[in-house]
Amino acid sequence: MDSRSVASHFEDAAHQTMLHRLYTLIFPVDGERVLLGMKKRGFGQGKLNGFGGKVECNESVRQSACRELLEESGLQCTAEPERIGLLLFYFENDPVAMEVHVFRTERFAGQAVETDEMQPQWFGAHTMPFDQMWADDPVWWPLVLRRQLFVGRFWFKADQLTITRQELYPVNSLDEPRS
Repeated sequence: MDSRSVASHFEDAAHQTMLHRLYTLIFPVDGERVLLGMKKRGFGQGKLNGFGGKVECNESVRQSACRELLEESGLQCTAEPERIGLLLFYFENDPVAMEVHVFRTERFAGQAVETDEMQPQWFGAHTMPFDQMWADDPVWWPLVLRRQLFVGRFWFKADQLTITRQELYPVNSLDEPRS
């Protein structure tokens, strides 16, 4: 799926012409705790992360975030999650950019349960296990905690471990600018 959102206003001409695949990432927050999941298979296997994945056809990014949270952790959104950020990832030798819409939610129901894809575990929101997470996470996570809207761009080597370039912009809105 190709997406054109506020991302196009932060990308240079070369990256605007790339195909973008649309994803979501959601973080359940309970007071001073955040729920992360250990990815058990597929992209990001062996890393702790929020819950998320590809946006399906005829699904909004918010709907996708809530669906992924339920499928991967057993928790159900009880209100619209808060859209907090947009991340753009470019991987060496990959012609498709990942456009990831980041959410947080404090309104959810149920008990976190292990699924085929994720093993959930609560962590202190201010003591995140960054050594077990993606290399970009410590860069933008403080903005999530402060509820500061942001757009970030990260370039990774093909090893998916090494960041070769990064940009992070606090923004006032994640809505598409009107012409």
